[in-house]
Order: sequence, then structure tokens, then C-alpha cells
Amino acid sequence: MASKATLLLAFTLLFATCIARHQQRQQQQNQCQLQNIEALEPIEVIQAEAGVTEIWDAYDQQFQCAGVDFIRHRIQPGGLLLPSYVNTPILAFVERGRGIQGVILPGCPETYEYSQEQQFSGEGGRRGREGNQDRHQKVENLKEGDVVAIPTGTAHWLHNDGNTELVVVVFLDTQNHENQLDENQRRFFLAGNPQAQAQSQQQQQRQPRQQSPQRQRQRQRQRQGQNAGNIFNGFTPELIAQSFNVDQETAQKLQGQNDQRGHIVNVGQDLQIVRPPQEQQQGRRSPRQQQEGRRSPRQQQQEQQQGRRGGWSNGVEETICSMKFKVNIDNPSQADFVNPQAGSIANLNSFKFPILEHLQLSVERGELRPNAIQSPHWTINAHNLLYVTEGALRVQIVDNQGNSVFDNELREGQVVVIPQNFAVIKRANEQGSRWVSFKTNDNAMIANLAGRVSAISSMPVDVVANAYQLSREDAQQLKFSQRETVLFAPSFSRGQGIRASA
Repeated sequence: MASKATLLLAFTLLFATCIARHQQRQQQQNQCQLQNIEALEPIEVIQAEAGVTEIWDAYDQQFQCAGVDFIRHRIQPGGLLLPSYVNTPILAFVERGRGIQGVILPGCPETYEYSQEQQFSGEGGRRGREGNQDRHQKVENLKEGDVVAIPTGTAHWLHNDGNTELVVVVFLDTQNHENQLDENQRRFFLAGNPQAQAQSQQQQQRQPRQQSPQRQRQRQRQRQGQNAGNIFNGFTPELIAQSFNVDQETAQKLQGQNDQRGHIVNVGQDLQIVRPPQEQQQGRRSPRQQQEGRRSPRQQQQEQQQGRRGGWSNGVEETICSMKFKVNIDNPSQADFVNPQAGSIANLNSFKFPILEHLQLSVERGELRPNAIQSPHWTINAHNLLYVTEGALRVQIVDNQGNSVFDNELREGQVVVIPQNFAVIKRANEQGSRWVSFKTNDNAMIANLAGRVSAISSMPVDVVANAYQLSREDAQQLKFSQRETVLFAPSFSRGQGIRASA
């Protein structure tokens, strides 16, 4: 009798789980029934002692459709973004400035340390006796154009060691399979008291529409996830003191209850960190990299594919403790498409940046010359978050019913989400434009509609003629008149495809 009851309970739980997953998928699909997409700007600002964090509305329908979140840190010179970790994978892009990034990998050794000679001789020895006999995990020098990948739940910190503001945009994939919590990004701080100066300022001028009570409750939950104290605050000082073998006063400082500085604190420019010189970290090539340079791209791709068959592998036989977390996407060698008269596009996928295979994300960096056009296209296997870093783009987005859901100018600092398979076309304004796109697939692929390698040019002439009711001559002209591949210079676009709205 007991076994029958147990079996019935198991079937009931299985049925309930299937229903819940079906409802979750249905809800996500309904979120993508977008009839009108808008250019988005931050709606809240969290202030701190040495900077601010600007937050986009995670409950906007665009973000809900793609299952993503987006924030921007503005860190003043000498500012330190306190250590924290998040329940989602992170892709960060350095928009302006320079800094130092630390990513703390569990179980990996502290390989950056002062030598014995440095501790006991000369100026280095004097500093060592003063308590600077330090060792820690490796750190990265950051500069404009760097993309940083941070796995789910991995602690990290960021310091602005430059003389200008450090601006970093952060993309979070809340629907990633490694997020076992709900579809909200939750940041767990290891230090400070973030809620002390987290004065969320609703920018009503940027969001004039009225919010429903449900939307207000969602926004309240988002604030609670962002404006909490650090994780030590929930433990008792006695257990903290015993765990670290320190006194009660130090344990209470770990809790940060009296810290009024917020989540970005001012530490000045004298932060003592063991790190390689800027030029050494960026300029020297390891023997492994030199050996890779002697192999053809085809050989490297075959090795990566062989590594993938054995499970999670970054493709170049690196361990998790030595893998790369940073690549500069502005490096000219990263460009995949270049047209000197039109611009360039660089794609950063798991073949170029192996850790992205684990994160299941990728990045695109684009630049268009004044009035140049990127071929109309759709992304086959990913959602796409487009963020303009310079200038402005005229963007048109079309859904599966042929309806225009977005037809507007996207200005610097604005964001728009392009759902999977929605067709899009971009044209730069008179000053040109640059952007960065974050995609929810580690090898996102696009299909072009126009150009030398496109859906139209790949069809037989008679198929084109009959599909569009054209003569055979007109179909041939449609197929072959555009000789460029992806990026079209103004001289190649007759200016009639996209007209500025009145």
C-alpha cells in the first residue's frame, strides 16, 4: 500500500513539474509577442562614495523576452567596486577609461606574489616588512575595448587606477541554465554596506508611462536584490570571528554595518597590488600562443571541436585557473568584416574566446562610417542586445508578420533588444557610429538579406523572379547589383531604402 502511495506521489510531482515548465516556457514566449520596441535608457541610479551604477528596467518586455539584464558602472578615479558575485554569467565591456580587474576562482592558487629578495632588500624589503608580504590570484589590466567574461557565482572586483572616469557596461544572462534561482539578477556583496548610499532615484522623465501595481512590486523586488548589505551581515560576529580566527571587532567590521560609503568606495591611487606591467601583459606572447600562431585557423578550429566532444573544454587545453577572462575586441586583428569606406565588424565567439562556450554568450563590436549601412539581416540562434557607444544609428526592426516594431534613431548610451529571428537594418548618422552587441549564444550566427553572400543572392534567378513577380532581368539585377558583402558604403546605397522620418 505504501509503495502505491509513493508511486502516486512521484507521478503527481512529475506531472506538476511538467506543467510548471510548460507554463514557464509559455510565459517566456508570450513575453516575445512584441508589437512595439522602444529605445531604453537607465531608469535608476545607485549612488556611492566614488561612483554610480545606472540600472535599466529588468522588467521591461524587451528584457523579459530575451531573459537578460543590463547595468552601467561609472567609477571615479581611485574608486573600487567592492567584491561581489552574481547568480548569472556576466559579460562586461570597458567603454571608457582604464582599471584593474580581479576575478576570484575557487580552488585556484595565489600565483601573484612578492619574491623573497623583494621582501628583504632595498625599497621592496622595507615595504614587505610593513605588511606588504602579499600574494593573491592574478589580476588583469583593463583598457577601453576590453571584454571581460565572468562565470556564474564567481567573485570579482574592479578598481579605477586611471585619471579619468571608468565606464563599464555589464550584460547579465538571467535565463542562463546555470542560474538556479529565479529570473532576477541577484548581487551578493562580500564587503561594505551597499544599502547605505543606495538611493535609487527614479528618473520619471525617462519613463513617463504609468506603472501597474504588479510592475511596481517587480521593481521593488529588483531594488531589494541590488541594495542589500554584504553577506557577512547575516552571520553572527562570534561565528565569523571563529571562522577567520580574528577578534570580535574585526568580525564586526566584516559585516560593514557602520560603513556609509556604498558599493563603490574611494581608495585613492595607492592600492598596492601585485600585477604585471601594462605593456608586458598585453604585448608579450607565450610559447603556447607562438605555437598557435604557426598553426592554420583550420587546424585550431579542428582542435577546438575535438575538445568540445569531451565535455566542457575551452579548446586550447587551458585549465580553469589559467584560462583567459579578457580579450580586447577593439584590436584590429579581431575584425571579421572590413570595408574601409563603410566600417568594420568584429565577432567574439567561443572559437576566439573559449570561456564563452561555458557562458553560452558572445559579443559583436561594430563601426559604421557616416551614412554607411550594415546589410539587413536576422540572427539565427540568439537574442541580441544592442548598445550604442558613439554617435547614433538609424535602426529598423521587423517581426515575423512583416510589421515594423522599431523604426527610430538609437543614440549614444541607449539600448534596444533585437529578438531572435527578427530582421534588422542599421545605418549610421552623419557622424558615424559605434556599438557593442551582446548575444545569448556562444556562436551566434546571422543571415544577410542583401549583399554578395545573402539569402537573396543565394537563390536561383527564376526563384527570385517568381517570388517577387519580377522579370528575369530585374531579378538578376536584384541578385547581383550589390557587390559588397556585409557593410555598404554610402556610394553603394542609393539612399532610398531608409528615409529619415519627418
